[in-house]
Amino acid sequence: MFDGYDSCSEDTSSSSSSEESEEEVAPLPSNLPIIKNNGQVYTYPDGKSGMATCEMCGMVGVRDAFYSKTKRFCSVSCSRSYSSNSKKASILARLQGKPPTKKAKVLQKQPLVAKLAAYAQYQATLQNQAKTKAAVSVEGFSWGNYINSNSFIAAPVACFKHAPMGTCWGDISENVRIEVPNTDCSLPTKVFWIAGIIKLAGYNALLRYEGFENDSSLDFWCNICGSDIHPVGWCAASGKPLVPPRTVQHKYTNWKAFLVKRLTGAKTLPPDFSQKVSESMQYPFKPCMRVEVVDKRHLCRTRVAVVESVIGGRLRLVYEESEDRTDDFWCHMHSPLIHHIGWSRSIGHRFKRSDITKKQDGHFDTPPHLFAKVKEVDQSGEWFKEGMKLEAIDPLNLSTICVATIRKVLADGFLMIGIDGSEAADGSDWFCYHATSPSIFPVGFCEINMIELTPPRGYTKLPFKWFDYLRETGSIAAPVKLFNKDVPNHGFRVGMKLEAVDLMEPRLICVATVTRIIHRLLRIHFDGWEEEYDQWVDCESPDLYPVGWCQLTGYQLQPPASQSSRESQSASSKQKKKAKSQQYKGHKKKRKMPVGKKPVSLSSLPMTGGVRRSFSGDEELTPPPYRTLPAQTALEAFPPPSTSREFRPSLKTVTTSQLKEELLDGEDYSFLQGASDQESNGSATFYIKQEP
Repeated sequence: MFDGYDSCSEDTSSSSSSEESEEEVAPLPSNLPIIKNNGQVYTYPDGKSGMATCEMCGMVGVRDAFYSKTKRFCSVSCSRSYSSNSKKASILARLQGKPPTKKAKVLQKQPLVAKLAAYAQYQATLQNQAKTKAAVSVEGFSWGNYINSNSFIAAPVACFKHAPMGTCWGDISENVRIEVPNTDCSLPTKVFWIAGIIKLAGYNALLRYEGFENDSSLDFWCNICGSDIHPVGWCAASGKPLVPPRTVQHKYTNWKAFLVKRLTGAKTLPPDFSQKVSESMQYPFKPCMRVEVVDKRHLCRTRVAVVESVIGGRLRLVYEESEDRTDDFWCHMHSPLIHHIGWSRSIGHRFKRSDITKKQDGHFDTPPHLFAKVKEVDQSGEWFKEGMKLEAIDPLNLSTICVATIRKVLADGFLMIGIDGSEAADGSDWFCYHATSPSIFPVGFCEINMIELTPPRGYTKLPFKWFDYLRETGSIAAPVKLFNKDVPNHGFRVGMKLEAVDLMEPRLICVATVTRIIHRLLRIHFDGWEEEYDQWVDCESPDLYPVGWCQLTGYQLQPPASQSSRESQSASSKQKKKAKSQQYKGHKKKRKMPVGKKPVSLSSLPMTGGVRRSFSGDEELTPPPYRTLPAQTALEAFPPPSTSREFRPSLKTVTTSQLKEELLDGEDYSFLQGASDQESNGSATFYIKQEP
């Protein structure tokens, strides 16, 4: 199949370009609104839609001006020629940079719309590239470079059941073969080649083209869920050419035989992989839906908010009374902080009535079945009571686990909890956790797991002893058997990298590392920041994502903080830090805002003794989510939409017969030669008995 034509080279490519440049039209103004062709008016293309490429001659034009219902050809001649014997010669000539045939030249000169459309597509591509570059952080962070230079490992996608493909990632691993665009090629059109996965990091994979063997000079990172990633055989089915990389094109004389030998018995992606990716990124929450969400100014109550936007399952909620729509709150659709309209009233939770007596046009209540349902509990027997003591993650300082008290018992297993020594007189900073929440623990949890327990503010009898404190306060500890002891086989390991929401600024997603694992509890460290910014998070929290999630969904990722950023923030907070009690590791310092971001001002929270207590110790920070429901319960009630739980893609095995059928059929497939701690990850009893 390779006989009768020369391999592409820089000389042939350049000569072809010079010939084509003589026929190019002068640049058109970027504000050209329309294109006229044969009396028809078409909207000027934006580079994303409305364009088509002739599969015969390669001409680019407005889709509506193309021939046939499928819009595959620019004219009747191309349509007929495509099925004739001249198809192969025409495609080979175009890919090799040779001058087109006389017939092809005539076709190129016929419609001016093609040149106009090509210019429009070029301009739109430049604009899209500019937007893409602008979205990248100012420090040019790259996950691939970050992982390679430090030999990091990333948490597997299967650890994140709420993320796209989290429940159906299957056996995708190293040595899986895929078809990807060939960037080591001087041809004017997009061509593909086969690459193997060298290393996986979340959704990202380090790839190496077939034929390079142990040569890593052209290894590259890409997102496996991207639109240009396909299983072996896709090019054959789609009529796309496979072109060996220019660097190794002379290494073998028979590339077909090489690929048959290399790919026989190899694993590739499931045929419907891209379809499953698309399905797993469909979300049932839509803009204009109304929900009840925690009031970020008063943790003890909820308010009505409206879904403003949905990005990768994360919701930007705008409080209904916000006239300028800037009073917002970010959380995931699986978050335990959002509920259906009427939830607060049904369980006896405090609720702020809206001043808006009538729904705004277009707004509608979210169906209750879309929300995560918590595990049902039996409150008729022995149950939590007001005044019982326990340990809880402080929602206003997620790096600490504090001495806490049950202040009120609600219906359906919900509890109102306050942090001892730091509660507001009116209870405005009480927060709601469910009895099965993995963010509350029995007395003694921190001691047995060697976690520093934060004592009540002002408590001077140190080191803190639960037995003494219970006797002094006349309190009792909540029974151990009432707490959630389920520990899933989550798969996380110390040192794994991931992308995590900064719950003290929940619109930000940052580069992070798992630094401790206590059964199902993870200690998340934000790379580049001090440990006091760390956060305790449940292993099934919807605020954790695989490496590459931001790139996949279009969300902006915050890179690790630089040394200068940390120093500038530390200097401004030294005086405040000195004024605090050494025993109380309370409110967090204000995290540096990224370029172009403005903090949202919060109203002050009145505190006992005149001490202000806000979401970060600073009244200008956006609030965090406050509790995390057991994810196995949430997932059962609300699995990722449109994702089949039964879909377990076993990787497709490439057989010799299939390769011969798909790779050696010249009409269907073209091979064109061109230029720590004691960590636990299983069920265990991890509570100690209360001292007598």
